[in-house]
Amino acid sequence: MAPKLDTSDPHVARLVDLFATISLTGQRAADTIKNPKYARALEHAISAHDLDKKHLDAKVGSAVVVAASNGADLPDHKLDYIIDRVVRKDLVSTDQIQTACAYAASVDTLDDDAAFNEHCGVGVIVSPAECVAVVRSKMDAHRAEISEAGGWPKMSLLMSAVRGAPSLRWAQPVDIKNAVEAELTAQFGPRAAATKKKSAPAPKADKKPKKEEAVRPDAMFEEGFLASLHKPGENPQKSERLREEHLRATHGSVLTRFPPEPNGFLHIGHSKAIAVNFGFARYHKGLCYLRFDDTNPAAEEEKYFVSILETVRWLGFEPFKVTYSSDYFDRLYELALELIRRGLAYVDHSTPEEIRAGRGGPDKDVRVESKWRHRPIEESLQAFDDMKHGKYQPGEAVLRMKQDMLGSGNPYMWDLIAYRVLDAPHHRTGTKWCMYPTYDFTHCLVDSFENISHSLCTTEFILARESYEWLCDALDVYKPRQYEYGRLSIEGAVMSKRKMLKLVNEGYVDGWDDPRMYTLIGLRRRGVPPGAILSFVNQLGVTTHNSTIPLSRFDQAVRQYLEMNTPRLMMVVKPLKVIIENLPDDYALDITKPLHPKVPEMGQVTVPFTKTVYIDASDFRTQDAPDYFRLAPGKTVGLYQVPHPVTCTSFRTNDAGEVTELVCRYENGASPVVPKTYIQWVAEHAPSQSPVRVAEARLFHPLFTCEDPAAQDDFLAFINPHSREILRDAMLEVGIFRVAEMAMAQAKREAHERVQQAAQLAENALGKDAAQSVQAHDASQASASSTVGKECVRFQAMRVGYFAADSDSSMALFGDQAPHHLVLNRIVSLKEDAGKSK
Repeated sequence: MAPKLDTSDPHVARLVDLFATISLTGQRAADTIKNPKYARALEHAISAHDLDKKHLDAKVGSAVVVAASNGADLPDHKLDYIIDRVVRKDLVSTDQIQTACAYAASVDTLDDDAAFNEHCGVGVIVSPAECVAVVRSKMDAHRAEISEAGGWPKMSLLMSAVRGAPSLRWAQPVDIKNAVEAELTAQFGPRAAATKKKSAPAPKADKKPKKEEAVRPDAMFEEGFLASLHKPGENPQKSERLREEHLRATHGSVLTRFPPEPNGFLHIGHSKAIAVNFGFARYHKGLCYLRFDDTNPAAEEEKYFVSILETVRWLGFEPFKVTYSSDYFDRLYELALELIRRGLAYVDHSTPEEIRAGRGGPDKDVRVESKWRHRPIEESLQAFDDMKHGKYQPGEAVLRMKQDMLGSGNPYMWDLIAYRVLDAPHHRTGTKWCMYPTYDFTHCLVDSFENISHSLCTTEFILARESYEWLCDALDVYKPRQYEYGRLSIEGAVMSKRKMLKLVNEGYVDGWDDPRMYTLIGLRRRGVPPGAILSFVNQLGVTTHNSTIPLSRFDQAVRQYLEMNTPRLMMVVKPLKVIIENLPDDYALDITKPLHPKVPEMGQVTVPFTKTVYIDASDFRTQDAPDYFRLAPGKTVGLYQVPHPVTCTSFRTNDAGEVTELVCRYENGASPVVPKTYIQWVAEHAPSQSPVRVAEARLFHPLFTCEDPAAQDDFLAFINPHSREILRDAMLEVGIFRVAEMAMAQAKREAHERVQQAAQLAENALGKDAAQSVQAHDASQASASSTVGKECVRFQAMRVGYFAADSDSSMALFGDQAPHHLVLNRIVSLKEDAGKSK
């Protein structure tokens, strides 16, 4: 959770009260106040138009916030014009407001109301009936493809085609979605029924249609923030030539990138960035790079590169290409020289402290230009060459961009550093370079080199957008369009690399992949399916506001995903031996049971039923009670899937009075006994290796005792000493062997299909050479990256929770030579109240 606002500050308190007058409160208000640029624009909008006295309804107030944030870079007179049109309800949708702000930035004046109205769709009303007419037209145009797929699986195709219709440019997204769903329902029946009907005759798919429906992240691209982004080629360029070259290189395809720094392991927040960047490209049949931002060699390690690639692939995405910022070091160096030659960069010998002071210090106070800012170009070229050849120590010289140091209110325009000297060899370029480009210089240019159409990043880079576009224009290169969305955080967890490192180094957790950590490798080890994480992100949607989600909501999303995607097995946590006295010693009956009663396509397994079985100790009491329906002396219960129930005739105890064994009678006589309930069990049967003994079953609870450990000065004081519970006597039915075999086979099949689909997508977008590059990359990375791990063996232990095999397990099925040693992690409890569930 983000730090709370200091409302004791009079300025902050005043803004809180002011923003509340237009219904901006809570976390959205806090996020706005923390961004000085947005706060200033919104404060101006409210004050200049007396909005605090007009009692705006919440919808108009929200539109004003959108206008102020999107128009924060506009001169006040242009922003005033747009705010006035919002208050008059000429501009009502987010799309209209964003378009209006972009239009205002592109023209000198806003004195032509007619041109503004036409460009921004003012007064245009698209009725639901018009949406329906376009939907029917598009369905006719794609009739064969939609019908062959059974209608609903092609909803994304249809939505994209309809939204691209010029006549629906200003239609309400909800009207389009309703029209598409209504027509699909009319022609192909309800969505759920259509999906079930389609999946039933295809046992090979093995519940895949249901799984795809849960994982499919299309909703966040069809509505809201990501639905209103520009089409390839529509982003403004300094010259038409740059646009034409970009479209020729990309064939008009969407190209995105996920650009992590290889200096740590990815956490749950990164899953949103991966889903947005890879998912947006996939949704538009485009391509996504995995680009490592490796410009800080002192902090980068090979293990991070390997883990990040493996995590992206584990989440189900295959990069179009894996690239590195270091691939472009030579090209970046040449552009740095060109920037100096154009008089737009200079070598500065100021100390780091002097540079910070010149930029206004921590309070962003009075700014002062560096005394080196106006040195001759030739002098800076020579000094930059000296930087390259190691003639300066770190901190003695930097290359700075000559931006708008004194005129701009944006810190990202205060002569950012483009290159700095670092005394560190690079993992890929060795000792070739004594200086390295910064993120601020590298990122936008590499986006340009790779022809990125949509540069999607989180909101902390909003202010950086101006510098991003300035640098591309300064060098006359293609300029991608940057968009910012809100970050994802989880309550009760820490995401800071520094704090997570402290947890690891001081032994509070067992490593970066400890299942109690909210790193993606930790969640993977716990057994959380990648599809559940994507489903969670999809449920949240994508907006421009940061979100901090309760742990319980994440757990519930995982639980919902597992419910229909996970086989069910019998597992007794604390075994209690049961001897069925009226069965022969060699009695053995094969019981065939479904792996999921509601998903028959999962299949069945066979387990033995014998004279000796084990039930859970919690299913027996020595004293009966009217509201108790499980086993007690003289009482009858059913054993799950066994033909006849059993009745307890006696029990044995040890010296401490603890029950150690039950004696029961199998009720297979002429007079059937109808039990009131059924309990789970596992049998003792050496020929079939039953029961399967669990060396450890690990149950996890929150790592911290407070909801917001990230906001605590001493977050370690809130460590939960009981965050992990280990059970050592559990027993499983032998169906686990079949479940494990199927899970491993399916994981391998999905990994292969992922690569094939990525290659096909690349070929469709850019031709056969692109497809071959994907396949060649997969072959080269096969030994370094794997998405098939022991954690893919997941099941629901009935009445106990959802479990997965831990990496500490050893089984012959996994190719282990060690003796059988099964370790399980509880992914999540069956109910939100873990204590009640237990």
